[in-house]
Amino acid sequence: MATITVTNPATGETVGEVQQATAADVDEAFARARGAQRQWAALPARKRARVLRRFAKVVVDKRDELLDLIQSENGKNRASALEEVMDVALTSLYYAQTGPKATRTRGRFTALPLVSSTREQRPPKGVVGVIAPFNYPLALAVSDAVPALIAGNAVVVKPDSQTPLSALRAAELLREAGLPEDVFIVVPGSGAEVGQAIVRQCDFLMFTGSTATGKKLAAQAGERLIDYSMELGGKNPMIVADDAPLERAINAATHACFSNSGQLCISIERIYVHRAVADDFIAGFVDRTTQMRVGAGRDWGIDMGSQISKEHTDKIAMLVDDALTHGARALTGGHRTGETFFEPTILTDVPADAALYTQEVFGPVVYIEVVDSLDQAVEKANDTEYGLNASVWASAATGRRLAKRLEAGTVNINDGYAPAWSAMGAPMGGWKQSGAGRRHGEHGITKFTEPRNVTRMRGVTVGGVMDFARRRLR
Repeated sequence: MATITVTNPATGETVGEVQQATAADVDEAFARARGAQRQWAALPARKRARVLRRFAKVVVDKRDELLDLIQSENGKNRASALEEVMDVALTSLYYAQTGPKATRTRGRFTALPLVSSTREQRPPKGVVGVIAPFNYPLALAVSDAVPALIAGNAVVVKPDSQTPLSALRAAELLREAGLPEDVFIVVPGSGAEVGQAIVRQCDFLMFTGSTATGKKLAAQAGERLIDYSMELGGKNPMIVADDAPLERAINAATHACFSNSGQLCISIERIYVHRAVADDFIAGFVDRTTQMRVGAGRDWGIDMGSQISKEHTDKIAMLVDDALTHGARALTGGHRTGETFFEPTILTDVPADAALYTQEVFGPVVYIEVVDSLDQAVEKANDTEYGLNASVWASAATGRRLAKRLEAGTVNINDGYAPAWSAMGAPMGGWKQSGAGRRHGEHGITKFTEPRNVTRMRGVTVGGVMDFARRRLR
């Protein structure tokens, strides 16, 4: 049986080996999950929610172990790993609180209220397939599964082959919290074999990854007429207005652009700053960026860890070199500092024919353009095939006005991405080529259910009512 060797990209050390699943293993996983799902769905929603509450506590109690595990297989800094752990705990608590109400049977409007009643039921889809990426190996494998579980589904997860350990440990912790066996199954393996096998069998697909892969999976899901939800790529803009709280914007920009080593779908890759404040903003942002600590280890003072692999770092270096060759200037950074490390990089004068002008880098690279008006900033911000996240630094009135004009699924006023992501009660997802469906909010759990309209007539039929009405109207 083939195995997957998991390597710490920051150090090159081998941290574990896991069995590589095959298509036959996925078939078996779905058979087991379908058997377990029926009993799980038969439990009252409040009892399912109770399991996820316990899971949230287990995750928090074991946070140090999970932080070590995430860092060891992903290479990220400790603060970014903590974001993952807290996201899983917060998502579990949020849906444990709100999920049973969101999926309960509800009365609905009927045109014949005296003789009929209508109820909307929300039974689970069945077995949900989750295909998770490398950049948040715990959060994106588990937080997407949590509402599906509370809704009564079983879940089969394929983590990225580079980072399977966090998802496998999460499965153990869910069992520890009381989740029945085979309700959450992890199948590490390749996208070509394991991912395809999941898409062929799941009753709903949750995918996070590139737009190109998402389109292929969406087409396959469409052939089967199953629903899906996808968070895909982004080329996220930040606008710094002339009435922005400048010092706050400068301090927050490094987090908005370089969190998780830039390997974050909602991080900022483009900044449009008003000419009136451009000099001060750029000088301050460059100064803060040059002070960032980049490296490996569990020291909380490290601001940025490694990239996921040498190949990914090669891609970042190629995009930056291409931009520099086309005339861009590096205000700071621009170089790799090891096989899997790349400096936090700020570019300017990036021409439109440079690849990274429009292409998602998915690394610690941002470019700045100075604009003469906020209308110009909005026009440039929207000039992209993507529409995932945006940031506006401005007064409250200016920020609200600009937010209405931005073509993005989330807009953060006076922050980069974290407030909108952590607003669990509101939907989160992409416009345009950045995705379909939404995480979070009521939609984040009802998407894992199949609506059923049950209408009961009392004493008469619709035909009888119509006959009576016709007689009265003669």
